[in-house]
Amino acid sequence: MTTLKPLALAAALALSALGAPGAHAAGGTLTVAPFAPGDPGSFDPIDTFLVAWGNVGSQLYDGLTMRGADMKLVPGLATHWEMLDKDTRIRFTLRKDVKFHDGEPFNAQAVKFTFDRLLGDEGKKGPQQSNYNAIKEVKVVDDLTVDFILSQPDPVLLTKLAGYGAMIVPPRYIQEKGDAYFNTHPVGTGPFRFVSYEPKISLTLERNPDYWGGAPKLDKVVYRYITEPSTQASELLAGRLDIAANIPLSMTSVIKENKNLKIVDIDGPTTVALRYNTRDGITANKEVRKALIMAVDRDAIIKQILLGYAVPTASFQGKLSFGYDPTLKVVPFDLAKAREILKQQGVKPGTPVQIDYRGSDQNFREVAQAVAGYLQAAGLKPTLKGYETNVLLNDIIPNGKTGNMWQNTWGGWTFDYDNTAYAMYHSGQKWNPYDKDPKLDAMLEAQRGTYDREKRLKTLQDIARYVQDQALEMPLYSLKAVFGVNDRVKDLTIPSDGRFRFIDASVQ
Repeated sequence: MTTLKPLALAAALALSALGAPGAHAAGGTLTVAPFAPGDPGSFDPIDTFLVAWGNVGSQLYDGLTMRGADMKLVPGLATHWEMLDKDTRIRFTLRKDVKFHDGEPFNAQAVKFTFDRLLGDEGKKGPQQSNYNAIKEVKVVDDLTVDFILSQPDPVLLTKLAGYGAMIVPPRYIQEKGDAYFNTHPVGTGPFRFVSYEPKISLTLERNPDYWGGAPKLDKVVYRYITEPSTQASELLAGRLDIAANIPLSMTSVIKENKNLKIVDIDGPTTVALRYNTRDGITANKEVRKALIMAVDRDAIIKQILLGYAVPTASFQGKLSFGYDPTLKVVPFDLAKAREILKQQGVKPGTPVQIDYRGSDQNFREVAQAVAGYLQAAGLKPTLKGYETNVLLNDIIPNGKTGNMWQNTWGGWTFDYDNTAYAMYHSGQKWNPYDKDPKLDAMLEAQRGTYDREKRLKTLQDIARYVQDQALEMPLYSLKAVFGVNDRVKDLTIPSDGRFRFIDASVQ
């Protein structure tokens, strides 16, 4: 029987003395189908925000800080840090005797190179730079000490350093090979190192025998990029996958019936909403947007389509998010009132409403169909338009080319509402192509300007209430992370952020 430890702190993340580097017990090859859309196309940490990248990146790279499976912050490549000069400078003490996969030493120069690159021209090409703009400069104090000079407060920065764009990269390797080569031949300091990559097919990693936290048990990890959820489920049932991260919920009962498999679900950060085009058409009217929220029975969708693997939300965040307000109520389903408001606002029967969604997301496709059914019952004429995920995320939304509503599935990887709210609602942000609200901007900036935890919490809760009042989106649900797992996988730790680190896992 598989041993699952969803809340256990992965001690290998915290201390380097957990096992002698190079010591290991052979643990076989683990085959994983990650979250959709699967292949991120680049394994450079500054090029992505996708959870699918995090599945892989957490094997290849380390940050200065890290998170255990319980989401608590622990030391990573920095063993210690302290706030100095009235919180305008952070001094990091770095871990000794760490090497990148190519043998290049990890040191203060590597940290400076990583952040100079992230905050420079190369970082402008990706979506991560804005998360780290509080860093004015990184100064090398000595080989194992760096200072981060801050231009403004950022109470979430230490958590951000555990994620995505802040993963430490090798200066010499990138300078010699170039950014394009690094995208598809990644090198980090993580527990596994790159072997081979076939775009849109697979990525193969092997154990890093010299990992500072002790060598993993597994010999290899193979990621298979299977974008169709039903195919993931079929491959899991056939024994050709050990972990499937994106299976149709309708197939969970079949998987449970297989004696060699199990379904594991945990609370995660992923929240799903339908954002509104507040510039064009009927959704430019706030009262109409509120009516559309009333017109959809989210409880029924969760029960009938999501099989209970979700909970309704009043704002675009789940209960694990700092800033979550349990007193903020979900707008109740009231189809009759919705129809009445639409009539009062002059919306004619048969008015078209377009819903854009990620075409590869089979589970949400069914949800979108259900939402369309409710809107039709409200007297509208809904249409669904599916896009390839990267097209929707990198072209349609940022350039303000959406229909009236669009799917927004957000991981909230910092587990802090700031990461969601600032990106979604602040003027000029990639995910906010339509709104410019000075009042909302001021609140978003205010919570970033203080390290007072209680003050931040209140401001974040005020933001959620304001967004609900403005009806900038139709909050749908906070989705549980659901995995299909083969029983031959032992000692698997499943973190709430979906960023596996297969240090203790083995395959028998």
